[in-house]
Amino acid sequence: MSIRQDTGAPASAGAPAAEPAPGPPPLRTHRTRTVRTRRSLAFYVFAGPWLLGFLGLTAYPLGYALWLSLTDSDGLSPHAHFVGLANYTEALTDTDVLASLTRTGVFTLITVPLTIVAGLLMAVLLNQPIRARGLFRTLLYLPAVVPPVGAALTFKLIFDRDSGAANGLLDVLGKNGVAWLSDPYARWVLIILTLWAVGNVMIISLAGLQDIPRELLEAARIDGANAWQCFTRITVPLLSPVLFFQVVTGIIAALQSFMPLLIALDPTPKGVTAVPESNYFYMINVFAQYFSNGRYGYASALLWILFLCILAITFLVFRLSRGVVFYSTAPETPAGSKPRTIGGGR
Repeated sequence: MSIRQDTGAPASAGAPAAEPAPGPPPLRTHRTRTVRTRRSLAFYVFAGPWLLGFLGLTAYPLGYALWLSLTDSDGLSPHAHFVGLANYTEALTDTDVLASLTRTGVFTLITVPLTIVAGLLMAVLLNQPIRARGLFRTLLYLPAVVPPVGAALTFKLIFDRDSGAANGLLDVLGKNGVAWLSDPYARWVLIILTLWAVGNVMIISLAGLQDIPRELLEAARIDGANAWQCFTRITVPLLSPVLFFQVVTGIIAALQSFMPLLIALDPTPKGVTAVPESNYFYMINVFAQYFSNGRYGYASALLWILFLCILAITFLVFRLSRGVVFYSTAPETPAGSKPRTIGGGR
């Protein structure tokens, strides 16, 4: 009886071939480490000034204001007593705070839509092939580069009750002079000042208009669309990211408006008491609490309340923009959902 030794049967034709064992991972060379180090160093060199500025001029003041809002600091005494949320409770029940916040909200609701619409209309007009187009763009943009303080003081001189140009024009027309910087006209002077510097909105809208492909507009005209249909169905949807950016930044700027303090003082200013009631905005109240009443803790609480309001409004605007703002490059969408397209919801 012979014993047959099994030396191994050949693999069947259908069986997969055995994969070679994976080798050791490639070692990082000195050159690779050097390149990564240089890139990291370049990042910190370029981002370092901004990081230092953010920590020193934004993060630290916010944290210090938060600490002050929990104390009864008066800005002079080195010792401040911890009072917890007492400042916030007082602010939320103070009628002056609520009234100033309401005035600021009404001002925002008026000026932000007017500014965006006026800037968009000016951008559409200056996007047409007209003569001296560059000159008109420059002239309309010039007010936007004037410093805000200079613009406010200029308007104060124009609308002065005794020697202002506005009352001088009324005198020529045989009309009586008006106290423009007092109620109820002071609010409208402020709105005119805001619209006067609409050049920033115009130039941003103009850049967005020039980024719209002309082929889309020409194809729509060939299909029989009129100018209004081209504007509402093509121009506005493609310009919606630009308009959305202007809405967000406009709301933030309007809620922090501090310009009434500069244009609403009478010839013998008495601090913030000279500001008309219609222009007594939220930031004016904060200024009064800081420098007139010496309540640093309470004023810091007011600032943090405004910060939280701006944060909530910005979040709400972002939520409401879904389905309204259309991007040329669609953002990532969750699995199973359809990306948004221009001209329809399907």
